[in-house]
Amino acid sequence: MNQSITSKTLQNAEAMCLEAGVRLTTKRKRALSLLLNAPAPISAYELIDEYKNQYQESLTPMSAYRMLNFLVDEMLAHKLQSVNKYTACEHINCNHAHELPQFLICDTCKSVSEAGIKEDTLKKLKVDVTETGFSLNNQQLELHGTCRNCQSAQ
Repeated sequence: MNQSITSKTLQNAEAMCLEAGVRLTTKRKRALSLLLNAPAPISAYELIDEYKNQYQESLTPMSAYRMLNFLVDEMLAHKLQSVNKYTACEHINCNHAHELPQFLICDTCKSVSEAGIKEDTLKKLKVDVTETGFSLNNQQLELHGTCRNCQSAQ
C-alpha cells in the first residue's frame, strides 16, 4: 500500500475510533500500519518482529495480542482463525454498510481478499445449520484456494 493511502486509512481508522469512544494510540496505529503494509496476513509474533524492525521498539507478546485484539474489536482488522494470523480490514476507507465478510485465502502466496456474503446466502446457511441442531457461535467464513495471480502463474 502506498504511503498516501496508508495515511488516509490511518486517519479514517482514527476517526472511527473517536466515533466509537476509544483511542487509537500510537502503538495501535503502528500495528495497524504494519498490517496495512504487510503483503500477507501476519501472526502476533511476526508483528513483534516487524514492529522492532520498523520502530526500533520491543513489544511483549501480551502487548501485541492486546493491540491486535483491539484492532479486531474495532473492526479495523480481522483474525483469520484457520491460519492464526491477522489482516487489516479492506473496508476502513468505505462509508457504507458491509456484508458479513468471507475471507479468500490463497494457499500459494498467502494473500487474503475480503468478499461479502449476500444476506440471502447467510440466511440460508443459518437455516441449514440450525436444522442440524447446531448452534452457530462464529459466522466468519475462511475459504482456501488459489488466487487469480497464482493461477495465471502456473
